[in-house]
Amino acid sequence: MEFRHLGRSGLMVSEISYGNWITHGSQVEEDAAFACVRAALDVGITTFDTADVYAGTRAEDVLGRALEGERREGLEIFTKVYWPTGPGRNDRGLSRKHIMESINGSLRRLRTDYVDLYQAHRYDHSTPLEETMEAFADVVHSGKALYIGVSEWKASEIREAHRLARELRIPLVSNQPQYSMLWRVIESEVVPTSEELGIGQIVWSPIAQGVLSGKYLPGQPPPAGSRATDEKSGASFISRFMTDEVLTRVQRLKPLAEQAGLSMAQLAVAWVLQNPNVSSAIVGATRPEQVHDNVKATGVKLDAELLKAIDEIIDPIVERDPARTESPAERP
Repeated sequence: MEFRHLGRSGLMVSEISYGNWITHGSQVEEDAAFACVRAALDVGITTFDTADVYAGTRAEDVLGRALEGERREGLEIFTKVYWPTGPGRNDRGLSRKHIMESINGSLRRLRTDYVDLYQAHRYDHSTPLEETMEAFADVVHSGKALYIGVSEWKASEIREAHRLARELRIPLVSNQPQYSMLWRVIESEVVPTSEELGIGQIVWSPIAQGVLSGKYLPGQPPPAGSRATDEKSGASFISRFMTDEVLTRVQRLKPLAEQAGLSMAQLAVAWVLQNPNVSSAIVGATRPEQVHDNVKATGVKLDAELLKAIDEIIDPIVERDPARTESPAERP
């Protein structure tokens, strides 16, 4: 496993991290979840990403139990706050009340005294940014989180948060956006701003919810049991890629993957890691063998000709509009 700095911070993270967005506590049974975490540890992954909202808080609980007994200093555990975790009007957003209550709940479920990175899961237009950042400062200064990050924030939002973080003497070091060959909305604004400010990207969905694995074929129904068939496990997220044009062009990537000696999924993960502003690519799994397959993308260098050939195939279907990075106008 290769390791990278998280932004310009001193924190090192495995360049492939393990995430349990739509698996632990919902899509897979607990034994399978534990097996996937064990596989991640066995192949050298030390960075684990979750969120309080995943599976209605159950994902944090499963991850906490799966990592119990591991040497805490050898792990980087990330979680997030913003989306609803209860029925109340204050069980959501980035108010001081919700942040303070949520960090305590996350630590309890994760069975740890601190998280390495605490992330704002979206931008909260209903709370003054100063209130949010002051609450994060208290979380850091109390030792409950070591670093602060954001997820799916626009470049202007990241810049203002970074300014406040410096005033409050807390390390804002990361952004967690969707990023893949097909979804490049961060490249024109978020990445240049992040490079300037010393912020690294922890990218999710590098395989485009499985589309870039090549298992979905144009003109054919999705394989039984796949994510595209399960409304509870992200079918709504994958639907934007499930067109014949997209799937046809993705199939044309297969010879390029073979040329590089990689599976389609490995090529997709390796591709995002070619971006020097990417600190880590999050992969999920429902079976241990998926972890073993994806981790082979670590340390892979793709040459310029291969990258050019990829672009020539998929350029017409790539989403680049920076406006696609957005947070709800009102709290959900």
